[in-house]
Amino acid sequence: MSPGSLGSRDLAGCEGLRLPVPWSPGKDVVITAKVNGKELPGKPVIKWFKGKWLELGSKSGTRFVFKESHDQQSNVRAMRPAGQAWGGGGQQKWEGSWGGGADGEGSRWGGGSWEGEKMGRRSSWGGGSWGGGADGEGGADGEGSSWGGGADGEAQLGCWSLSPSRCQHRWGGTTGVLVPEPLPVPTAFTKKLDPAYQVDKGNKIKLVVEISDPDLPLKWYKNGQEIKPSSKYVFENVGKKRILTINKCTLADDAAYEVAVKDEKCFTELFVKEPPVLIVTPLEDQQVFVGDRVEMMVEVSEEGAQLMWQDGVEMTKEDSYKAHYRFKKDGKKHLLIFTEVTLEDTGRYMVMTNGGQCEAELIVEEKQLEVLQDIADLTVKASEQAVFTCEVSDEKVTGKWYKNGVEVPDSRHPTDPRSPCRFHKLVIDDVRPEDEGDYTFVPDGFALTLSAKLNFLEIKIDYVPKQEPPKIHLDCSGKTSENSIIVVAGNKLRLDVAITGEPPPTVTWLKGDQVWGWGDGEESGRGEGGTGGRGGGGTEGRVRLEQRPDSSCFVIEGAERADEAKYTIKVTNPVGEDTASIFVKVVDVPDPPEAVRITSVGEDWAILVWEPPKYDGGQPLTGYLLERKKKGSSRWMKLNFEVFTETTYESAKMIEGILYEMRVFAVNAIGVSQPSMNTKPFMPIAPTSEPLHLTVEDVTDTTTTLKWRPPDRIGAGGIDGYLVEYCLEGSEDWVAANTEPVERCGFTVKGLPTGARILFRVVGVNIAGRSEPATHVQPVTIREIAQQPKIRLPRHLRQTYVLRVGEPLNLLIPFQGKPRPQVVWTKGGAPLDTSRVHIRTSDIDTVFFVRQAARSDSGEYELSVQIENMKDTATIRIQVVEKAGSPENVMVKDVWGSNALVEWQPPKDNGNSEVTGYFVQKADKKTMEWFTVYEHNRPTRCTVSELIIGNEYYFRVFSENICGLSDSPGVSKNTAKILKTGITFKPLEFQAHDFRSAPKFLTPLLDRVVVAGYSAALFCAVRGYPKPKVVWMKNNVEIHEDPKFIMTNQQGILTLNIRRPSPFDGGTYSCLAVNELGEALAECKLESLNHSLPQFPHL
Repeated sequence: MSPGSLGSRDLAGCEGLRLPVPWSPGKDVVITAKVNGKELPGKPVIKWFKGKWLELGSKSGTRFVFKESHDQQSNVRAMRPAGQAWGGGGQQKWEGSWGGGADGEGSRWGGGSWEGEKMGRRSSWGGGSWGGGADGEGGADGEGSSWGGGADGEAQLGCWSLSPSRCQHRWGGTTGVLVPEPLPVPTAFTKKLDPAYQVDKGNKIKLVVEISDPDLPLKWYKNGQEIKPSSKYVFENVGKKRILTINKCTLADDAAYEVAVKDEKCFTELFVKEPPVLIVTPLEDQQVFVGDRVEMMVEVSEEGAQLMWQDGVEMTKEDSYKAHYRFKKDGKKHLLIFTEVTLEDTGRYMVMTNGGQCEAELIVEEKQLEVLQDIADLTVKASEQAVFTCEVSDEKVTGKWYKNGVEVPDSRHPTDPRSPCRFHKLVIDDVRPEDEGDYTFVPDGFALTLSAKLNFLEIKIDYVPKQEPPKIHLDCSGKTSENSIIVVAGNKLRLDVAITGEPPPTVTWLKGDQVWGWGDGEESGRGEGGTGGRGGGGTEGRVRLEQRPDSSCFVIEGAERADEAKYTIKVTNPVGEDTASIFVKVVDVPDPPEAVRITSVGEDWAILVWEPPKYDGGQPLTGYLLERKKKGSSRWMKLNFEVFTETTYESAKMIEGILYEMRVFAVNAIGVSQPSMNTKPFMPIAPTSEPLHLTVEDVTDTTTTLKWRPPDRIGAGGIDGYLVEYCLEGSEDWVAANTEPVERCGFTVKGLPTGARILFRVVGVNIAGRSEPATHVQPVTIREIAQQPKIRLPRHLRQTYVLRVGEPLNLLIPFQGKPRPQVVWTKGGAPLDTSRVHIRTSDIDTVFFVRQAARSDSGEYELSVQIENMKDTATIRIQVVEKAGSPENVMVKDVWGSNALVEWQPPKDNGNSEVTGYFVQKADKKTMEWFTVYEHNRPTRCTVSELIIGNEYYFRVFSENICGLSDSPGVSKNTAKILKTGITFKPLEFQAHDFRSAPKFLTPLLDRVVVAGYSAALFCAVRGYPKPKVVWMKNNVEIHEDPKFIMTNQQGILTLNIRRPSPFDGGTYSCLAVNELGEALAECKLESLNHSLPQFPHL
C-alpha cells in the first residue's frame, strides 16, 4: 500500500480509550484502546505514555501490565494496560505505528489520551495520523461529543471533531490532532505537582502545589500513609502555596507522594540518587612478562558501586567469556584479572565512575629464557648410554632435538621434548658409531640453541706387550698451549680421562701444587689419589673422582668460583709415568655494580652514576640494565631493554616532587647479575625562578643592606637559601658576599670600598642548583647618608600603659638616625635602677624590659635619642595595678519588712587603680551559703530586698577595680533578722483520681505496599496505664532481636522499622499491648514488590 492510497483513509476504524468511571485509589484499572485492523497494512507497534513524556514501557512489571488481543473474525486489535494499585490521576496517551509499503516508508498515528481525577473525570482523544492524498490533505471529518457513563461502570466511546487547521503532512503519512470539547477544570488546585522529582541523597527537596482557596484543608501522603510534621518533614504555607520540605533525603524517601484537598488529589514520585562514587586508590602501572597473571586493582569509596573498564573500548562481562580476563569485586576493591597475559594486552586501561576516573599502563614483554645448565660434550664407548641434559628457567618450555641439523626421531630417546618442563634430556641407548655428531636442542618460541658434541670412543684390540708405560689420552677443547675447560658456575663438569698402561697405573690428581684427595672432594695430604688397580670406584660429594677400568673421571657438581684452578693428573707404573694438566675456568654472572648514586637532578630528569663490579664473572661485561620505581612501591620499571654500555645514565620522564629509587644490573655473556644497592631516594626538582624586587634598603661607608622577595616559582624542591654576589661597575668578576645560603630575604654586604660604584645580584639555591640571578638595575655608590634622629613611638605607648603586678614589662621602641644615635632612658630626671630595669639598644630600636613589674615601677619615663647637636625625646607613662583591698566597716544600718540597708566604707588600698564598683552577697545564718545580690554597685550602700521572713542574714562586700574583685570581702559585723507572723496552713480535702486503664490503640496499623530494597516502617499509637508491654509479631510469630527489625516506643508511639525488605518479608504483622487490666491487638498486611524505577533527570 502506498502512502497516497493510505492517506485516503480516515480514523473511523480507531476506537478511543476505554476508561472505567469512577475508580478508587489502590484498585486495579484497565484501559482499552481498539484499532480496526482492516485499515492497516500490518501489525501495529503500540506505545503507552503517562503525561507528555514518560513512556510506560520502561515501568512494565507488577505495576503496569500490557496486554494485546486480536479478533480474527472482525480483524480488530485491542490494547490495554492493567495498572495495579493505581496511584492517582494523570493524563495517559497511546501511540501506534506500522511499517510502510514496498518503498519502506511508514505511517504513525496517535491513539488517544485521558486524564482522570478522583471525583470529576475528563478524557480527550490524543489525535491520529494518516497518509495524505495526492495533494497531501486529509480526507476525514468527525463529529464531537463527550464521554458518558454506562450502566456497566465504563465510559462509552464518544465522537470527536477533527481540526483541519492543526493537520500536518509529511511523506509517508500525515499527523492530525483531534481536539476535545472543553470540560470543566477542577478548582481545588491551580498548580499541581510535577510528575516526578529527583534529589541527591543527603540533600533536601521541596514539593510545591498551589490551591485556589487558602482556607481549604490539605494533607500530604507518602505511599498512602499520611505525613505528620517533624524535623524531617516541614510544612509551609506561603499565600496559596503549600510547600512540603523533606530534609536529608535517604533511600527510604524514594516513594510515591500525593497531596489531597478535600476530594481532589495530585500525585508525584520522588527518586533519591546515590552520591557519586570516588576513587580512593587508583590503578598502578605494571610491567609483566607474557604468560604472567596480572591483577589491576582500584578501590572506590562505596561498596557495590558500578564501574566501567576501558582499554580503548568498553570491557564487559560478556566479552570476558570470549577473552582471557575476568572481573572481581572484594568490598570496595574492584579487580581486573588476566590469567595469562599476552602481548595483545599491552595498553592503557581506564576505570570510570560517576565521580571520577583513573588510568594505568600495562606493559607486556616477551619472557627472556635463561639457561641454567648447558649441554656438555660427551665421549662414550660402543653399546654404552649417552645422556644429554639441559636446564632452562621456564617450566613451560617445549623444544626439539636435532642431530647435525636433522630432527632426532622419537624412537632413539624415551623422553618427549614437546612436554613442558625445565629439564630436557636426550637419552641414546646402545651407542653406535653412526650416532657420533653434533646434537642441538632448540626451545620453541625462543631464539636460542643449545649444542654439544657426541664423540664415539672406538676400542681396538691389538696385541699389547705386557710391559707398557702409562699414557694419558686427554682430549680437551682448549686451543691454547695449556689445555683449558670453561664451565658456567652452577653447572656440572665431568671430565673423563682415558688411561692406558701395563701393569695398570696408579692415578694421582693435584690441584695446583697440592695433592688432591678423591673420595670426599677436599684437599688431602695423601700421596696417592687411589689404588693401583683399574677397578677403583668413587664416593659421593660435590667434587669427586671416579675410577673406571680404563679412565679416571673428575666430577664437579655445581661449579663454584673456588673450583677455578689448574688440575694435574699423574699416572705411574713400574714402566714409567705420564702427566697432563687441565686449567678449569669457572665463569659466572658478574657481581652487582658498586657506588650507585644520583649526581644531579632536574625538573623531570636525573643523572645516575655507578662503578663497574669488581668481579666480572670471568667474561667481559656487555653492558648494564637499569630499573626505576617510586619510593614505597614494589613495582620496578625497566629503563632500557638493550644493554647500556656506559656508567652514566640520564633518566627522563619523571614527575617532579615524587621520590624515586633506582638500581643497576651488570650483564655479561653468562647472564644478569643481582641488583645493586638501591640509590638513596631522590626527587626530580628544578631550580627556582629568580628572586623578585631586589632593592637597596641601607648604605653606609662600608656596607650595603639588600632586600628582595621570594621567587615566583619555587617548585617541589623548595628553597635552601640565597647567595648574594657583587662586582665593581665595568667589571665582570662577581664576588660572593656569603658562602653559606641565607634563608631570610635580606642581607648586609660588608667590607665594601668607600665611594665605589657596585652592582649587586641575588640567586636562589636549592638541591637542584642555582636559579637565574636577580640583578639590581643601577650601581650603588658606597657612601653613608646622614639622617636626623627620630623616635617612632608606638600608638599604644602614646597614652598611659597599664599592666598588672607580676607581669613582664617589655617595650620595643623603634627610632631612626644616622650615624647610630646615643639613646638615654631616665625616670623623673634620674637614671634608671639597673637592678630592676634592663635596656637593650640596637641600630634601629631600643628595648625596655622588667621581668616582674611592681607598683614602684609606675611613673613617667623619658627617652632621648641624640646625634651630636640633634636630639629627639619621648615620654612614656606606665601604671602598674593590682587588686584593691576589702571594704571596711560593713554594717546593717536598718531592717524593715523583708528589706535591709547595708553600708560600708571604701578600701584603704585601691590597688593603684580606681574602684569601679562593689560586689554584694547575702547568706542565711543557718546554711551560710552565699548568693549574689548586686554586681558592679558603685555607691557604698545598697538595699537588699525580698528577704525571707523568719530568716537571719549576713552580708559581705567585695571591692572591684580594673584587675577584678578583691581577694577577701568585708563581712557585716551584725545581722539582719526578718521577723515573721503566725500563719496557719489548712490543706484542701480531695479524692485521688484513678488513672488506670486497659490498653487501647488510638492509631491502628495500616496495610502497606512497599518496594523491595527500600526501608519501610509500620506505625501505631497505644494508650494504657500501667504502661503496657508491647510485642510485635509476624504471621502470629513473635519477632525477637532480629537486626532486620528495629522496634521503638516513644510516649506510646510504636514503630517497627524494616531494613530493606525483600518479597519474603511480606505477610501479616500484628502489635499486642498487654497490662494488668487487659490487652489490645492491631494488625495490618504488608506486601513487598520487586519494582525497577526509571531514571529521571535532576529536577
